[in-house]
Amino acid sequence: MTVPSDWAVVDLTADPTACVRFDRAAVYLGRSTAQAKCPAHVVGRSEGLVLEPLATATPSTPGLLRRAIPEAGVQATAYYEPGAESSAAAILGSGRATSKARAAQAAQPAAVAPSVVATGNLVGDAFDTCSAPPQTTMDAWKPSYQAVGIYISGAVRACDQANLTPDWVTANAANGWQFLLVDVGLQAPCSNFSAAKKMSADPATALGQGKTAAAAAVTAAQALGFAQRSAIYSDVEHYTSTAACKSAVLSYLSGWTQELHARGYQGGAYVSASSGGADLASNFTGTTYTRPDNLWFAHWGSTPIGTSRFIPATTWTNHERVHQHTGDVSETNAGVTLQIDKNRVDLTAPPEPVTGFSVTGGVSAATLRWTKPASSTVMVRTAVGSTPPPLLTSGTSVYTGTASVYAMTRLANSASYAFRAWVKDSTGKVSTGADVQLVGTKATVTTSGAWITYGGSVTVSTTVTKLDGSPLAGAPIVLYAKAKNATAYAAVATVTSDANGVATSVQKPTPSTHYQWGHNGNAGVLGTRSAVALVEVRPGISSYLVPAAIKLGATSNFYGYLTPAHQGTRAHLQRKSGTSWAAAGTGVLSANGKYSFVVKPTAKGTYTYRVVWLPDADHQGTQTPSKVLTVS
Repeated sequence: MTVPSDWAVVDLTADPTACVRFDRAAVYLGRSTAQAKCPAHVVGRSEGLVLEPLATATPSTPGLLRRAIPEAGVQATAYYEPGAESSAAAILGSGRATSKARAAQAAQPAAVAPSVVATGNLVGDAFDTCSAPPQTTMDAWKPSYQAVGIYISGAVRACDQANLTPDWVTANAANGWQFLLVDVGLQAPCSNFSAAKKMSADPATALGQGKTAAAAAVTAAQALGFAQRSAIYSDVEHYTSTAACKSAVLSYLSGWTQELHARGYQGGAYVSASSGGADLASNFTGTTYTRPDNLWFAHWGSTPIGTSRFIPATTWTNHERVHQHTGDVSETNAGVTLQIDKNRVDLTAPPEPVTGFSVTGGVSAATLRWTKPASSTVMVRTAVGSTPPPLLTSGTSVYTGTASVYAMTRLANSASYAFRAWVKDSTGKVSTGADVQLVGTKATVTTSGAWITYGGSVTVSTTVTKLDGSPLAGAPIVLYAKAKNATAYAAVATVTSDANGVATSVQKPTPSTHYQWGHNGNAGVLGTRSAVALVEVRPGISSYLVPAAIKLGATSNFYGYLTPAHQGTRAHLQRKSGTSWAAAGTGVLSANGKYSFVVKPTAKGTYTYRVVWLPDADHQGTQTPSKVLTVS
């Protein structure tokens, strides 16, 4: 690879305790897990390379661009300051495998199931150092300390972490160690760092940068085996505060905490007490910014330990403080010497979330169920759609209380809802959220015709789909009907939907009828009601003109029957006059629905008659075919 000639070259085989520092331009050759001679705390990023034997495939992360080179048996890592990825890629692209190269393949990393909560309940001592120590050091230091600060991520993290692996976390957790997780991200816009290492001075942009950093930190934490409920601290170094700078920093840490909460982690901030600590404390009760759950403040020499004159004693009082009281000192335990910062930890973990969180949908209603820890309160909020409310201040409140089941009503038809439940323990600490989704459904309604003759049938169909686009297959779909003049629907058929969500029913209505399809909901699925389709029913009507030809002065009988009978209603005889129809008589239907008219024209000619029955509340109107009478 071609690199600038002024980059130092460090051979870790020859010098295994050399500190691999990303804040210096260099090429590091090989890999060493020995106790590195690193300072306690370094923040910053330059550009350089780490070339080490190819063993396990390792993905790139912000500030670290990695390439596996199997033909040379090398993993190449280019470190760079924010915004300089293209330069790092160009250096990696300059590499060539020579004839002396030895090929090797990278093993895929084993899947890690995050299970370690950082931290649990701890009142005790912790140390932090730039690079995670080897296992022998951790074993030697255990009697003296209970927790260790480790730098897991961040675009300006300055030390390599050769020892920081999932196995290292698992082994030390088993030995009783607890962990303080640190992300070294963008710094305050008024700090002494270069522009590339600073967050934006625009609060809205800084908020987004904080969220992006938190998302990357969660990925790093999970890859090491740290589970939800863990706190991750954003390292914001000392700055000389101004109003604008304060706004940017608090916005960045708001975005950081909000995103961690959305992903089930706790938000922490590592700050200088006199700058970040004072600014955060000044907004402790404010609502403009989301404050971190835990505060880790550096105030060397402040007494009593755990306090600072910059941070009121009324803030972060619920076992939410870490005090870095001594910095950059050399300490030896069991013959092993490290350069460290010393901390006093007073932390408790948030409560466990609810388990068994489920939702069963109804029609415009749902029932939520959960199991909660003892002596705790459950808080449930919802949002329309598929994304649950990320924070306790977002979405719509559904329930707060100590029950394990809650029925809610007035849900919108054909809408989806996402729910998140939190637990608050007796001390006021809040758990990570547990989520459940209620998928909405929608149903169509179609009929084979808008009307039928009495005694006929109509086919009523529906297609029921989930709002995520998939059909609701194999579900009971109910057809409801209501006579046109009735007030209540009743179920008239239940059909199991096919693979495409289609259900069909053949109906034989007697009066005119409204039809509506419905799914009544089930586990995770909200019920729905379709629109309404009206099928009009026309009575059957017969007609006879006897005789159809008469002599002038004689009579003919126009009669027939209406089905159903509609006794006592009126039938209207009409005679055609030109292109219109004129009234020619009115009669009352008998008990069997018979009508009868005597026709006696007063002049010779041809006469056209029909009988009309007007609609009522139950049925559509109807008429007979035209009948022609000839008078000679």
